[in-house]
Order: sequence, then structure tokens, then C-alpha cells
Amino acid sequence: MTAQRTFETDVLPTSAGDVAITFLGHGSLLLAWNGKQIYLDPYGQVADYALLPKADLVLITHEHFDHCDLQALAHVRTPQTQIVLAPVCAQKVEGGIVMGNGDERTVEGIAIAAVPAYNVVHKRDNGQPFHPQGVGNGYVLTLGDTRIYFAGDTENVSEMKQLQGIDYAFLPMNLPYTMTPEMVAAAARSFRPRVVYPYHYGQTNTHRLVELLHGEGIEVRIRQLA
Repeated sequence: MTAQRTFETDVLPTSAGDVAITFLGHGSLLLAWNGKQIYLDPYGQVADYALLPKADLVLITHEHFDHCDLQALAHVRTPQTQIVLAPVCAQKVEGGIVMGNGDERTVEGIAIAAVPAYNVVHKRDNGQPFHPQGVGNGYVLTLGDTRIYFAGDTENVSEMKQLQGIDYAFLPMNLPYTMTPEMVAAAARSFRPRVVYPYHYGQTNTHRLVELLHGEGIEVRIRQLA
């Protein structure tokens, strides 16, 4: 467990009140909106979740240990916490709301859409993708009039072209598991969010993405999410 540090937070306007997004690290985020605490992929190596607010809603993208961390989840879960998860995570987490690719639900007053997240190019030594198609989710959350896309562990897959009206997009950029900066730039161009946050980026050169999207009309915001 790392010592607790000071986390960066961005405040984004929506028609139903500001949402404060705290960048916990890796693929982990905390959103505070209308009195609700919403976690994405809690992971105990980036924060001490025992010191963080209890969750109203948790979203888990897939089963890998750095996204489906049962100890971190236990620290923020209460009997009232709603947990949205990919079907594969239901084997580890009891009592969750299972959403598969393409599903849409409203949970805690938030419209949630599950988007496919998978690899095509990057594969293990045995030829299998790090993230097979049909297993993991990304999520689009609609908060008031604002749509935020958390892509999960994915490449720039064809389904991204179908995304519409995305204001903020969190796109993973760590090799060999997700995308290169070039792939993130291609993803952003395919559905044109107003703002891109690279996340889960490890040692990847984030400035390269800034260069690639310069002049494209898509803002790139770099926060501490290695």
C-alpha cells in the first residue's frame, strides 16, 4: 500500500451541478456529483481506500487485479453501495449489477451505457489478446447534459466510432496492454470528444498525444494517472 498523497481534482460543469473528478491513479477515479460518491476501478496500490469516502456507486470494467481489487472495494462498499460490473467480475463480486457490452441502465439516477473494451493488436505470447472481445466494459455516464466516457482497458476499436456527444473521454495509453499515443489519437478523432484525458498510461510519453492532437480541436488534459 502506498502512503496517501494529495490527489489532483478537476471540477467539470454539468446542467445538474458540477462533477468533481479526483485522479487517484492508474485506472482509478473518484467522481463526486450531487452528493454521490462514484468510483471507477478502485485499486489499492494507488490510494488508501480506507481513508476515502464510502461509495454510492462503483463501476468495475473487467476482472484484472488492478481493476477488480476486492480489498479496495471492501473499504468503500456499504450495504447500500450499488456496483456495476462486467459479467466476468460477477464471479468475484457478489450482489453487483451485471452489464454486458451494449447494455444501458439507470443506477443512482445516472444513465450508464456499457461499451465494448478489448484488444485487437496487442496479444500475449500465446496469441490471445490481453483483453478479449466481449469480456470487459468501458462506461459512458450521463450527468445532466454531460457525457463522460471511461474506456477501460481497450484499443481504438471500431465500436468507438458509434459514440456520440461525448464531452470528456478517459482513454488508456499503456503498452503493451492498451493503446499507443497514435491509437489514442485515432480513437479521439473517431468520435471527437471535447476533452481527452489519457489515463492508466504507465511510462508512456503523454506529450506525444498532445503533439498528435495539436490543431484538431480536441483538448488534451494530462493528470497524474500513471
